[in-house]
Amino acid sequence: MDWDGAVNAWHVAGGVYRMGRREWLTEEGWRQAYDAGIRTVVDLRNAAEARRRDTDPVVSAAALHGMEVVAAPTEEAHHAQFAALTGPYLNDPAYYPDNARLFPHRLVAVFRAFADAADRGNVVLHCAAGRDRSGLVAAMVQDLAGDPDHLIAEGYRRAARGINERYRTHGPPHDRERYLDDDELAPLLEQRGKAVVEFVRNLDTRTYLLRNGLSPAELDAVLSLCAPGAAR
Repeated sequence: MDWDGAVNAWHVAGGVYRMGRREWLTEEGWRQAYDAGIRTVVDLRNAAEARRRDTDPVVSAAALHGMEVVAAPTEEAHHAQFAALTGPYLNDPAYYPDNARLFPHRLVAVFRAFADAADRGNVVLHCAAGRDRSGLVAAMVQDLAGDPDHLIAEGYRRAARGINERYRTHGPPHDRERYLDDDELAPLLEQRGKAVVEFVRNLDTRTYLLRNGLSPAELDAVLSLCAPGAAR
């Protein structure tokens, strides 16, 4: 998506979109997102991450008029067991199954937010980079939408390439990230794309969500949002 200022913004399926942190959008970018039917923004970050930086554009509250921002973090901040696996934050699909195992209530809350938003218009989800927390949820959305394996894998790879390009032009935010040239990036993304597919196929998103508390009516609302042709 070419919303002004948006980083790593892509269509996922139906009425669901994804991007990096929302603070990158300009006022014009928010107008463009609204014109694209976005009425709900689902923020997958923990509360401490949701803040403006000095380098972000100045955006008035009026720019988001008609849109609701919903906080729905995919994990619990400072969770010792998860941090022992992933380090400071999730940055590898190899740990998506651990995220789903440790925080089912968090992921159900994300999809409950989608269900609540389904009758208002399109939804954009975001984390910080728009790669891994967004990638986890996007793969589940694609699973519900019936996407084949190659599209699910490519969804992750496209987002990883997108934020890698951001690192090339603006530099990484900290030492744990760095720009990778294609010789290093391509084999990594081949492996990680396969890991995303393996995660979501083993998960069985519908069964997982229902087993962990999403109601059948809520699932139906999510499916209506994710269905091909659902974008408004």
